[in-house]
Amino acid sequence: MEIDARFRMAKSQQLMSAGASIFFPQTCVIDAEVEVGADTVIEPFVQLLGKTRVGSECRIRSYSVISNSEIGNNVLVRPGSILDDARVGTGAVIGPYSHLRPGSDIGEGAQVGNFVETKKIKLGKGSKANHLTYLGDAEIGAGVNVGAGTITCNYDGVNKHTTEIGDGVFVGSDTTLVAPVKVGNGAYIGAASCITEDVPEDALAIGRGRQVVKEGWARSKREQLAAARKR
Repeated sequence: MEIDARFRMAKSQQLMSAGASIFFPQTCVIDAEVEVGADTVIEPFVQLLGKTRVGSECRIRSYSVISNSEIGNNVLVRPGSILDDARVGTGAVIGPYSHLRPGSDIGEGAQVGNFVETKKIKLGKGSKANHLTYLGDAEIGAGVNVGAGTITCNYDGVNKHTTEIGDGVFVGSDTTLVAPVKVGNGAYIGAASCITEDVPEDALAIGRGRQVVKEGWARSKREQLAAARKR
């Protein structure tokens, strides 16, 4: 354990000599093959593993674990994020508590936020998936907004299928996209929709049951229950 600690400290000192800043390096785990660019800040309790490469002017915040991944310049990785065999483009923002699984390719200036999981996807330039979302086996264009709670249903129990989302698409919250399915450029998907068919460019797709309102139902139900208790 003492030898491992010495090796870790030596690696941290090497990176700091090359221009990186590592806060409390004794708390970090940084493997020998890791590369970190100048003016990047590594906060306490970060793990950089395998052949990870981090660009310049990044900030990797505490409790993130990054393995065999490539991170561009000026990237912010917020606390508690896990990246495994992933690629993150320049200026992107990851986390907090994002999980980028193998094959995740996050484009320039894109955002992957709170409790979002990705696997084998391409997220285009400036696209956002900021909350409580699963994106797997998907090709997503530029300038896309993926609403909270969206899921790409990529597995049918036997095979994996791909979801394709064009540029400038707005995906409403709580949408399920049942692959294989394509959403054309500029389309809108209404919140809480289950999309099972292709959506043309610039179309609005809504796939949900119609709301039914029964006036006075709750009051009547309470009165029935009160009468039953008096018997």
